[in-house]
Amino acid sequence: MSEIIANTTAGKVRGTTEKDVLVFKGIPYGAPTWGSRRFLPPIPPEPWTGVRDALEFGPSCPQGRETGDPISPLNTGIHQDEDCLVLNIWTRAVGDGGKRPVMVWLHGGGFTSGNGSSPIYHGHGLVKRGDVVVVTINHRLNVLGFLHLGDIAGEEFAGSGMVGMMDIVLALQWVRDNIRAFGGDPGNVTIFGESGGGRKVSLLLTMPLAKGLFHKGIIESSPALRGMERNVATEVAERLLVKLEIKKNEIEKIQNIPVKQLLEAVMTMPLRTQVRPEATAAGSLMSFLPVVDGKYLPAHPFIPEASPALNDVPIIIGTNKDETALMLARDPRRRRLAEEELVERLTPRLGDKRDSIIATYHKTRPYATPWDLLIGITSEDRRIGCIRLVESKLKAGKAPVFMYLFTWESDYKGYLFKAAHSLEIPFAFDTTEAMEITGDRPNKPQLVDAVSGAWLAFAHNNNPSHPGIPKWEPYTLDKRATMILDVPCRLAIDPAREELDAWKGMDVIP
Repeated sequence: MSEIIANTTAGKVRGTTEKDVLVFKGIPYGAPTWGSRRFLPPIPPEPWTGVRDALEFGPSCPQGRETGDPISPLNTGIHQDEDCLVLNIWTRAVGDGGKRPVMVWLHGGGFTSGNGSSPIYHGHGLVKRGDVVVVTINHRLNVLGFLHLGDIAGEEFAGSGMVGMMDIVLALQWVRDNIRAFGGDPGNVTIFGESGGGRKVSLLLTMPLAKGLFHKGIIESSPALRGMERNVATEVAERLLVKLEIKKNEIEKIQNIPVKQLLEAVMTMPLRTQVRPEATAAGSLMSFLPVVDGKYLPAHPFIPEASPALNDVPIIIGTNKDETALMLARDPRRRRLAEEELVERLTPRLGDKRDSIIATYHKTRPYATPWDLLIGITSEDRRIGCIRLVESKLKAGKAPVFMYLFTWESDYKGYLFKAAHSLEIPFAFDTTEAMEITGDRPNKPQLVDAVSGAWLAFAHNNNPSHPGIPKWEPYTLDKRATMILDVPCRLAIDPAREELDAWKGMDVIP
């Protein structure tokens, strides 16, 4: 068998064949980011001579643990290292002059954890189904990607609160400059991501550096309506410097301390209350988020309106009906919650709207148990956030938006996970065999056809409609067309309006 070799701007790389697809793993798109490069914008890698093996996944950004939660799609056990600016490619062919749509996946895990190497992110299925090129990437996370030092250490660190996002921009520049060698079309790039990855897509829509590097986006389960305010980010950074006993004029010390020591210091800091409460398991690493620095992120992306820097491209956006079923699966009161416990748990979240919201959901979901209602109500902020993003975007631009609601429920562990957070990912990638919580329902293949078919149609044609689903109409401010992703799929007009109206007057920001 002839070797599988592709040319990049930094040198030649050697790939392999897996499941009848060409795969290249761990290709560096940026130089190492440790030592004097820590907290600074990324730069391209140093060129190499000869042929570099791209046969093993590269390291993920250090994130305080080597493996994830057993029920999480992020449990891959990938080695962690600061030299983490690597990407992976799945394609049909190299050097054939093909102009295949390119789909660049941004992994979940908030801005704190995860990597692009999880088995449920592997691109074999999409490549074989739709003749696309799939790219997944690793980039800087948590304190390494979003420690805002610009107002402490001066101009050299002006972008430090956004370098994790700037890594993604560099990866997209690499795709622009190199993807032709892997059979892809740099003029047709779709960025897509789930949870934290969806937030990254949201941010890239309003980052001037990213404009022109992608042509459409898919936001799954988590919109980013806002970034972190500079003053808040500065206060977090100052507390970390005090913890490490580093003075403001000794900033080079924080660049050179061992990364394990840095992460351990962060993990002992109090968690900021701005972060989603169900994310507390990640500890204080969640305190580091993309910063509205006025330059790399000029404004909050979609609050109070779409950023003036909006890149108005077509998008698909949506959520899963039971997002928090994943986070609540280990709750000791699962399935046994009493009505008074439901009221007690929702009081901090809903305030004086508590009774009216609970009453509305009792009316619209008459057979739901208190446990069902807890999941349903606590899942709504993501959906409401998606609607808010869409309506801000539509008021500012003309590119179409396609809204979905994923309602298919897994039978895993007696339907414990329902239509949970992350459940749509393996149906989009055609990797359900790699995610146990997808269960054993016999109609799984039909849903794979529907969801992956829609994502592929969007990558090819800017429209997710395909013969396996009803015509998917764009979302408009008056009609609010929403594709219900289930078996069978159906197009709904302004679904669950009575429930959504119950939230009016609340500042719901996911």
